[in-house]
Order: sequence, then C-alpha cells, then structure tokens
Amino acid sequence: YGEKMPGISVKDVNQHEFVKGLAAFLKKSGKMKVPEWTDLVKLGIFNELAPYDEDWYFIRTASVARHLYMRGPVGVGTLTKIYGARKRRGTKPSHFCRGSGSVARKVLQSLEGLKMIEKDANKGGRRLSEQGRRDLDRIASQIRTKRSPNRKPKEKK
Repeated sequence: YGEKMPGISVKDVNQHEFVKGLAAFLKKSGKMKVPEWTDLVKLGIFNELAPYDEDWYFIRTASVARHLYMRGPVGVGTLTKIYGARKRRGTKPSHFCRGSGSVARKVLQSLEGLKMIEKDANKGGRRLSEQGRRDLDRIASQIRTKRSPNRKPKEKK
C-alpha cells in the first residue's frame, strides 16, 4: 500500500485565517439559523456599541467551534468568561466583565442545529461531534492548500 498523506488539523493552520474561512463557509452554506436581533445587540455590558461588522455572528460561531475543537466540552458560562473583556468605568478603576450569555447560548444552539456539536452527557456543556470535527479538519486542509507551502514571508524594507 502507498504511504498515506498526513492529515491537516485545525491546529496546523493560522487561527485567524481559519476562523475567517469557517465563518465564510457557515455564511455560504445558508443552513445556520441566525437570530433576527443580531444587528441590534451589544456583545457585553462592557461595550458601548454593537459590532460594526454585520457578519459578526458567523465569526463568533466559527470562533466558538474552533475553541470547542481545541478544548471542549464548553458550556455557556465558560463562553461568557472567554468572550468577556475589561469594562472602563470612567475615573474609577476598570473591572473584568463577562460577555453576553444570550449570544453564547444562541451560538451554541446554531451549531447544534448544524449537527456540528452535541451535548456532553458526562461532563456537561457541549462538545464537537464527529461530523463537526470532520468539517473543521476539511476546512483547515482547504486553507492549508490555498496557502502554497513554499511561500516566502514578505521582507521588511
């Protein structure tokens, strides 16, 4: 038998490129259920404004899927901690605030609707399903092949 080519996993590609690629895939597929309030909502009480990017929901969903790949299972509470940030309180000292629980919950429900994640009976929270892991690895290999392996980094002038 011929030698098998080593598989490309999510860990082998740049995380920024992967999240953008997965978000584009989720948007293009059209199967993901997006709440109608996505253009109105802030992502936490530490923000003053809603996100500028109208595709933020797809990017957040892709980011959560990648996080589940790296270290699942994860629940809503953990996601609010991950996507929390510093709240600036004017002249008073800043404090850490958690992200929106509603956004985290809806993102997990959207991924569940796509059958990419499932509830973990043993530990609680959600974990990546076999189909979800396959999808993420496939997108990672597409990103890896798009970037030619012999490309040289740009030289600084």
